[in-house]
Amino acid sequence: MLAAALGALAFGAPAALAGTAPVSPAGVPVTSAPAKAQAAAPTSQSATWAAGTRAYLVITAAGDSSAVRSAVAANGGTVFSYFDSIGVIVAHSSSSAFATTMRGVSGVQKVGATRTSDVPADAYNPALPANPAQSTTPTGEPVRVDMSQIKADQAWAVTTGSASVKVGILDTGVDDQHQDLAPNFDAADSASCAYGKPDTRVGAWRDVDTHGTHVAGTVAAAKNGKGVVGVAPGVKIASVRVAEPGNSFFFAENTICAFVWSGDHGFKVTNNSYYTDPWQFNCPDNIDQAAIIEGVKRAQEYAESKGSLQVAAAGNEDYDLAHKTTDSASPNDSTPTTRTITNACLDIPTELPGVVTVAANGTGVTKASFSNFGQGVIDVAAPGSNVYSTAPGGGYSTKSGTSMATPHVVGVAALVASANPGITPAQIRDKLATQANDIACPSDTRCTGTTANNGFFGEGQVDALKAVGATPPPGKYFENLGDVAIGDNTTVESPITVSGVTGNAPATLKVGVDIKHTYIGDLKVDLVAPDGSVYVLSNRAGGGTDNIIQTFTVNASSEVANGVWKLRVNDNANQDTGKIDAWNLTF
Repeated sequence: MLAAALGALAFGAPAALAGTAPVSPAGVPVTSAPAKAQAAAPTSQSATWAAGTRAYLVITAAGDSSAVRSAVAANGGTVFSYFDSIGVIVAHSSSSAFATTMRGVSGVQKVGATRTSDVPADAYNPALPANPAQSTTPTGEPVRVDMSQIKADQAWAVTTGSASVKVGILDTGVDDQHQDLAPNFDAADSASCAYGKPDTRVGAWRDVDTHGTHVAGTVAAAKNGKGVVGVAPGVKIASVRVAEPGNSFFFAENTICAFVWSGDHGFKVTNNSYYTDPWQFNCPDNIDQAAIIEGVKRAQEYAESKGSLQVAAAGNEDYDLAHKTTDSASPNDSTPTTRTITNACLDIPTELPGVVTVAANGTGVTKASFSNFGQGVIDVAAPGSNVYSTAPGGGYSTKSGTSMATPHVVGVAALVASANPGITPAQIRDKLATQANDIACPSDTRCTGTTANNGFFGEGQVDALKAVGATPPPGKYFENLGDVAIGDNTTVESPITVSGVTGNAPATLKVGVDIKHTYIGDLKVDLVAPDGSVYVLSNRAGGGTDNIIQTFTVNASSEVANGVWKLRVNDNANQDTGKIDAWNLTF
């Protein structure tokens, strides 16, 4: 997504920071076992690297992949790393027939090239990023407008965040020596995932740009009387460098490694201010991009299964993600071409199921001019224009972008986790939505939806004070965590009994839905009131995408609140099945 804003960027690489990079200032079931990457780095790059070496994802069943790894070696490839718990192998080969041959191997489900360029020789003997000399951090840390806009300064009276909450900064790296970041930095859980496997050498996590350090400061710069204060200045931050040096590319194998690392190292929330290079959108009808979608999706699901919520930037092209038509920025690691696309093509990780998608506000509650949008795609919004935060070497800088909006949301999520020990990713997602302050559409025909939920702002701008408020009082929040299987061509219901609420339901009744189902275009989803009235939440929307994890707003003011409410799901086609995983009501 960077392509559209390249001319205005402070750094010039046409990388995934594109769609989420700063503008210049002015699924598959996973097991519970760790999915740690394996395979040692070769000691001699000259013995293994050659011009023409490309990287591939080889997708197989979760579990022991030894047979498929042997097939990689037997068919002109080498195994660079592998993640058995999600069935993903990162292979390198200079053979043009490698992918085609591997697709015919027993047990192989998908194979896809992750690049249209060669793997750099640096992958086999990575250089450590620079450790910059530190300038003196100025004293004083006045509350900035972006913090007061989301009431972070008021939330600090409740909690500044718990040191037991770890936040992963998945980005270009973080300058851990910065005086405003060092007090909260977790070196033990930091690494580089550039090229697709963890590099745990001291300093491998450091910044190869400026982007990740800036993001880290917005999340959790220390409240130490110096420079700036982050949204959650009491939590811990760890750096997982996803970007490769020299170009800041975020290839799929890097992202997969980072998500697995996040799950295995207990990150409660991760910040993802990038898209997965080299494709601005990955289309399932492209054999390579289908493997990328599957691999990154499995890694995200693995991280979430370990308790980690992923939050991602929507992008900076002022593009309607709900009505995709063309992609002119891909592939950005070679020669981009213009291609026709549909909504089946995904900006990942931000459009993966379960990921919180963040749009940027401009001044006040306006839409930032650059921010991507899309009804049903954007979850929440946050300040993203002229954000002042940390820079490598002890300095500070101002950047704009959905990259800058996302860490505000991540910080709020970290405060939520701090105030609610044991809270699940799904519950944090729901709380981010229900606490957000509604923003009505401006006079712009591209903005569709309601004041409560629209394509520019989703559920609204996050509110840190509301987010860390007391647990909803008894009788106001109700949930059903029981699974209900959804078979082909069936109608199922999940009930919630509401009691202790006076009078009628509100005009802004929040209905949190977590439905795991492939091809959600099969589904009609309704809320059924106690008197039998039906409110349509989703009517066969979404096409071939997976899962409905969303909070809907319903005007139920004509309904008596107390009684049995039901979530009704009707499957209208063969082949794809799933379950109601959980749902809730907030009055």
